[in-house]
Amino acid sequence: MRSSLSRRVAAWFGPALLAASLLSSGAAQAGNQKEEAMADSVRLALERAINDSRPLRPVFRDEASRARYQQWFDATSARLKRRLPDDQVRREFLESAWYESTRAGLDPAMVMGLIQVESAYRKYAVSIAGARGYMQVMPFWTKVIGDANRRALFDMQTNLRYGCSILRMYIDMEGGNLYLALGRYNGSRGRPEYPNAVLAAWKNWEFKQDPMVSASIASR
Repeated sequence: MRSSLSRRVAAWFGPALLAASLLSSGAAQAGNQKEEAMADSVRLALERAINDSRPLRPVFRDEASRARYQQWFDATSARLKRRLPDDQVRREFLESAWYESTRAGLDPAMVMGLIQVESAYRKYAVSIAGARGYMQVMPFWTKVIGDANRRALFDMQTNLRYGCSILRMYIDMEGGNLYLALGRYNGSRGRPEYPNAVLAAWKNWEFKQDPMVSASIASR
């Protein structure tokens, strides 16, 4: 059963008419975020998010949460194996993707879909506009909210942290409208091609929890 968030997004986006052709081509739809005028409070919040030094491993409040994460990890890892065949690389990527997504209040499946569209899971992808890494982050962000180290955008965790934090900011700027936020992330606000492509990819990564595992945990 799709989440309520997924249903709302489907209503925002409408039919993903152009997404299939975009995804089937295998071409990454490179990001081209624009430097935004932002309040000092927003800039400070982003700086804090980027420089957060808390442990990066998932922490769970109970056994049910841990089991849900493990189910997500196992299912997503199996789907991702073709793109990231190295077991350790794939494990570290998924741990970071889940951590950074949930930390920013984003659906990990949506972030996985965005990465598929942006870079096709290529760590060292560089767009014509100069966007870098998995989530195709523009280098100017390292000066605006980071330490000006552009090379760090090729670090897996750093790239995911920037990307998730920036997307969260855009969603907030757009009053929760994910369609417009995704367009802003890609530098194509108001056009349907990119948001529809991400929506189609998001569906590929949606996770359905095994009810038998949930029932087993509940009965303990």
